[in-house]
Amino acid sequence: MVKSLAHDLNHILTHTDGLWEEFREQRIFITGGTGFFGRWLLESFAWANDQLGLKAEAVVLTRNLEAFRKKAPHLVANPAIRFHLGDVKSFEFPEGSFSHVIHGATEASAKLNQEAPLLMLDTIVQGTRQTLEFARHCGAKKFLLTSSGAVYGKQPPDMTHISEDYQGAPDTMNVRSAYGEGKRMAELLCAIYAKQYRIETKIARCFAFVGPYLPLDGDFAIGNFIRDGIQGGKIRVNGDGTPYRSYLYATDLAIWLWKILVKGDVCRPYNVGSDKDITVADLAYTVSSMFDLGLDVLISQEAMPGKPSERYVPSTERATFELQLQALISLEESIKRTIFDSSKI
Repeated sequence: MVKSLAHDLNHILTHTDGLWEEFREQRIFITGGTGFFGRWLLESFAWANDQLGLKAEAVVLTRNLEAFRKKAPHLVANPAIRFHLGDVKSFEFPEGSFSHVIHGATEASAKLNQEAPLLMLDTIVQGTRQTLEFARHCGAKKFLLTSSGAVYGKQPPDMTHISEDYQGAPDTMNVRSAYGEGKRMAELLCAIYAKQYRIETKIARCFAFVGPYLPLDGDFAIGNFIRDGIQGGKIRVNGDGTPYRSYLYATDLAIWLWKILVKGDVCRPYNVGSDKDITVADLAYTVSSMFDLGLDVLISQEAMPGKPSERYVPSTERATFELQLQALISLEESIKRTIFDSSKI
């Protein structure tokens, strides 16, 4: 465990009180365990396992153990975490029984979605089917799918927050819809396996996040802004800065995912994210203000008069009222913590 994250991990433990007994002396299987979501699930699992003496075990599917060893040697060395080599679409099933399966593979990648949409679609659909088959094979009672807000398609500009009941969908004539349509199919597979095989499938529709381990050179604007700030240059906004986004801190993400897995209703999707919206331009200025001297913000395009702003902001009322979940860490504090951790790399 990285010492600087002890405060974050204790925050997760405090706000998941009462959930962990379900994992005592149990085995869980995780796909996508080496990505941003998975890393936080593993860190929090290892921390709870140690602090509470759970004697639980996590088995993590990975294609490249050595790459993960370089990033997280403390997790690879943890005796409660084992790694299973394989591709999510075709992995051989590990032996033994498991109580819980978390399918966190296939996080958003605009590059892969644009350059290889078939691979993106196959990875999501075949990977979900293979992981559900494994859950059936190993006797798992609960299964968590990390889905996405992309299942809703384009959010109407007059809809400030999108709810789980919205019946929109991605444009099937746009190949960039491979990710969103793949996640829709993954959710349908979960519904089928819940009905046919009585697996308690839980759905987390994830939006946008910030925190340590977020790739700073990826597709995420907030990560790019933090990278620009750490490098000391101008913070660059690709576009006109008018789209609205919202961001949930990584520790809150982990809390929400564990709570949905344990307490969420079967086949009842929950939006996972923050409902506090901010324009991309204001986000850039907020990141800039976190650095001692402030940094210039360069917005590459002028906004077109009268053009509605794009939005990607969830309603989180269902998670709040049914599971008592909240965004506990403010955006400003989230950015500060991410900058602090990323500056040490």
